[in-house]
Amino acid sequence: MAEDWEENNDSSSHSHENYHEELHIEPIYEAFLCPLTKQIMRDPVTLENGQTFEREAIEKWFKECTDSGRKPLCPLTLKELNSTDLNPSIALRNTIEEWTQRNEAAQLDKACRSLALGSSESDVLQALNFVTYICHKSRSSKHVVRNAELIPMISGMLKSSSRRVRCKALETLRIVVEEDGDNKEAMAAGDTIRTIVKFLSHEHSQEREEAVSLLYELSKSEPLCEKIGGVNGAILILVGMASSKSENLSTVERAEKTLENLEKCENNVRQMAENGRLQPLLTLLLEGSPETQLSMAVYLGELVLSNDVKVFVAQTAGSALVDVMRSGNKQAREAALKALNQISSYETSAKILIQAGILPPLVKDLFTVGVNQLPMRLKEVSATVLANVVSSGADFESIPLGHDDQTLVSEDIVHNLLHLISNTGPAIESKLLQVLVGLTSSSTTVLNIVAAIKSSGATISLIQFVEAPQRDLRMASIKLLHNISPYMGQELADALHCTAGQLSSLIKVIAENNGISEEQAAAIGLLGDLPERDSGLTRRLLDEGAFDIIISKITRIRQGETRGIRFVTPFLEGLARVLSRLTYVLEDEPDIVALSREHNLAALFTNLLQMNGLDGVQTVSAMALENLSQQSKYLTRILVVPEQGFCCSIFPCLGKQPVVTGLCRVHHGICSVKESFCLLEGKAVEKLVACLDHTNEKVVEAALAALCTLLDDGVDIEQGVMVLCDAEGIKPILEILRENRTEILRQRAVWAVERILRTEDIAYEISGDQNVGTALVEAFRHGDYRTRQIAERALKHVDKLPNFSGIFPKMGG
Repeated sequence: MAEDWEENNDSSSHSHENYHEELHIEPIYEAFLCPLTKQIMRDPVTLENGQTFEREAIEKWFKECTDSGRKPLCPLTLKELNSTDLNPSIALRNTIEEWTQRNEAAQLDKACRSLALGSSESDVLQALNFVTYICHKSRSSKHVVRNAELIPMISGMLKSSSRRVRCKALETLRIVVEEDGDNKEAMAAGDTIRTIVKFLSHEHSQEREEAVSLLYELSKSEPLCEKIGGVNGAILILVGMASSKSENLSTVERAEKTLENLEKCENNVRQMAENGRLQPLLTLLLEGSPETQLSMAVYLGELVLSNDVKVFVAQTAGSALVDVMRSGNKQAREAALKALNQISSYETSAKILIQAGILPPLVKDLFTVGVNQLPMRLKEVSATVLANVVSSGADFESIPLGHDDQTLVSEDIVHNLLHLISNTGPAIESKLLQVLVGLTSSSTTVLNIVAAIKSSGATISLIQFVEAPQRDLRMASIKLLHNISPYMGQELADALHCTAGQLSSLIKVIAENNGISEEQAAAIGLLGDLPERDSGLTRRLLDEGAFDIIISKITRIRQGETRGIRFVTPFLEGLARVLSRLTYVLEDEPDIVALSREHNLAALFTNLLQMNGLDGVQTVSAMALENLSQQSKYLTRILVVPEQGFCCSIFPCLGKQPVVTGLCRVHHGICSVKESFCLLEGKAVEKLVACLDHTNEKVVEAALAALCTLLDDGVDIEQGVMVLCDAEGIKPILEILRENRTEILRQRAVWAVERILRTEDIAYEISGDQNVGTALVEAFRHGDYRTRQIAERALKHVDKLPNFSGIFPKMGG
């Protein structure tokens, strides 16, 4: 039984006691060892039979005897004892303590020598093991280590070339400083903390684990928290470790606990916020003293936050910051505004702030005048936050600003914004214009803003900002005018007529050669939205040299010479739309015809027609080709046949007319794409036919309208039909008629089909197509008056209606 007990006790014995046996300098006397534990006794006690044991061991033995129902026995003699009284062996204990102190002093001296000199790895590890042992043995022994100046020596081992030594040194330092503030201060006196931080990035996981455990122990001392945080990169690395998926769990937990301790220092909290750990800062912002709250709000306004973090901050502290805006002093409101400026710059976080009630205090800050008004520099921040919030695209029609149910798009509010725009400095004007840009970017609110601009007569003042020297102000103005141009095109065109310089400024923006910017795309988009048949504006653009610039820009884009891929599509579409203005005023304008010929506009728009994926460009190009083609019948050169003379009347053989070749089949004259804008000569017919299969109805409408010019009055319709046949365009036109995608397409398709069916062979062939007949009948039944007339004639061509119908009065096609 005693043997079993010894075996069990040996397996649970302390490693430090085993290590002590290896460390002794003087020999170990048999009397020092407990017969049960085989370890040096610390509290020897004697039984009634004179046998001596370690108190804890013999008490455990007696308990086991009692638990098993036996009388107490002596573990050595196995004889029954009359008493379990334990008598302290004071003399033996004193002797053991003296022996231990002598051995430890000798070992301490040896450890100092091993750590101070270039000792072997095994000697250094033995010295470190001894330091670990004595610190574990007694907390009071830690001052001995400090007094022996072992802490700097152990710290020096962190630079050892041996990984085993470095790991053991980190472990030893942690044990030395555990629950000992003096030792922590001693260790932090040099550059040791910086060295420990470097271990956080080491490849070896054990070194990282030991380093973070040591830092955790040091971070329990508040004075050292600032020193740890002051090491460059320390907090960044700890934040990364605390969120790591690859580190072991204990390392992650220690890193997290270390960061929690470091939160005692405000500078550390700021660093954590910089590195994405915002919760400590937000906690201080919400729960700290007024001074701390103000400090954290100021710092939050200085941070550069990722979008995810902006959302987190808005959810956590958004309401508190809005409350400060409502009721805080000016210093607190300034800090809150700057923080909200950061948070509001992301759509999702801006919507959270709207729910938190940010709009009413923002608008109040902007509109308040007198003693309670904010300084202009803070009004600028308010305007910036409002611009950020508006760009979120929320439903501002349904968000009240106060008890009077006014909203941000109410006429009075917009009038006030327009008034501020005209009576503040460029910085605020720019932000307020951005507010209007945001509100006019939504189809649900743009009409409210347009109505307010019209009722306030602010059009001229808004256009004047186009000449502003400040780029942000000018760009915001141009973007706003672009947004409202579809609803105020004629008003803006008239204003550009009446003002000097604004049109030139827009053209200068478009002409810039630093890539394609958002400002350029907005400027050309604005001009492209203005009424295309306003010949006065077209003439002014011509005088300003705008069309030469536009043609040059289009050429460079098509040749791939222009940077700025992001805005190239709207920019190119705007260029095409403005250039197409020339095609709307060709009639009775010989100089514009000459310009169109000079730049070969028909060929240019034919090439643009092939830019697949740019629906707007294709639509505008087809519309321009329609306009150009309508002029072909007037511009084609008709050959004049000379009258027959007297001789021809006498000799008929001399009167035979010469055979003329090279005439246009459709226009019966000499045509070219450059001089007469002929679609046939410009090889545009096939490209327009290809557009009839487009998924975008606008492209199809424009392409069909251009092709219909080949069937128009004043040209050879039968030859126009043949041209469409050669280009395989008849079938797609019939398909458009059958699909009935839009009313405009049906009207144009019915018109084209009626012209096509005037050719008997085609009419005969199509008469058997039940789908075409049905589509014409539907148009005859449900179309408008003109469409029904044309559908009736088409049905007669395929014998679906008798020729004597007379349902409608005779009218021209």
